[in-house]
Amino acid sequence: MRMVENKVSMVNLRRKGEEIRQFILDNVHSHPRDIVTFTAGRFHLTHQAVSKHIKNLIAQGLLNLKGKTKDRYYSLTELTSSSFTYSLDGNLKEDVVWSRDIRPLFSELPDNVVRIWQHGITEIINNAIDHSAGTLVNVRVKKTAVTSEVLIWDDGVGIFKKIARELNLEDERHAVLELAKGKVTTDPRHHSGEGIFFTSRMFDYFMILSNQIMFSHEFHTSTDLVGERFMNGTEGTNVFLQIKNNSARTIKQVFDEFSSGDFLFSKTVVPVWLAQYGSDRLVSRSQAKRLLAGIEKFEIVVFDFTNVDFIGQGFADEIFRVFAKYHPDITIEYINANRDIEDMVKRVRHGTDTSQPELF
Repeated sequence: MRMVENKVSMVNLRRKGEEIRQFILDNVHSHPRDIVTFTAGRFHLTHQAVSKHIKNLIAQGLLNLKGKTKDRYYSLTELTSSSFTYSLDGNLKEDVVWSRDIRPLFSELPDNVVRIWQHGITEIINNAIDHSAGTLVNVRVKKTAVTSEVLIWDDGVGIFKKIARELNLEDERHAVLELAKGKVTTDPRHHSGEGIFFTSRMFDYFMILSNQIMFSHEFHTSTDLVGERFMNGTEGTNVFLQIKNNSARTIKQVFDEFSSGDFLFSKTVVPVWLAQYGSDRLVSRSQAKRLLAGIEKFEIVVFDFTNVDFIGQGFADEIFRVFAKYHPDITIEYINANRDIEDMVKRVRHGTDTSQPELF
């Protein structure tokens, strides 16, 4: 009996040790200098006990230690660091790049994560092949014990510039707004426009950086997509993908979240603040129409008011009364609205608009 109890105790002790070491790996990036103290507090351990686990991880080659005494800090070891460059000469095939060069680097990852990587990498490389008008594409792969990340760069015209030019948009920031909605493509005969949208939803972190515009999405945040201007431009298009190696997410879950019963891409979340430029507030019907462009393709449209503190009556009326009146088959919802915005939406939904229409 005592032998059985000892075996159970050893198994529990081993599991606890694995939990502690996984916690260290998961949190060392955000706590590079105080990971010992942080872990000790979480598990009610002594610093000495945590240090033993850290030494174990260093011995396994999963963790690095740099600096001495007060300058000491820890970081995850790069288990894989590879780079591949391909010519966009008309002969490149994204499935060959994946199966020959990239897939072997992810061989030990769970099948669901490998499928996400296959979807994302082939989608982005195909966009470079079909749309970039560039001469080469570079793929860089990095992997640690916790996450894998891929950076794909092409030297083409730039994705936002290409979309703005082909769709006659006012500027490149408007192109970000259209990407955020989904179903935007410059080649509707050969592409659905859904690829980048769904790819952005599959990864823990997704980012496009092109010229002076960044377009990103973090899976764990309530806000879907964010765009910002940068002082230093970046030629071509850079796409960054990152996901945890042990993620339980599946491609089916991501598609189901934005699909109806007939499996069609039927729902979108629109980041409202991308419709405003500079310090301008969202007050006009023209701004609302910019936001509404293309959303008739969806059954459910959710307007996300993160980073928006005010909307005018004309702007609100155009979306929540006029558009809703002429598109009764579309469900219009909103999230992350403050009290003033909610009051304005309720006012136009339950009353008649008295603002003057725009003449120009």
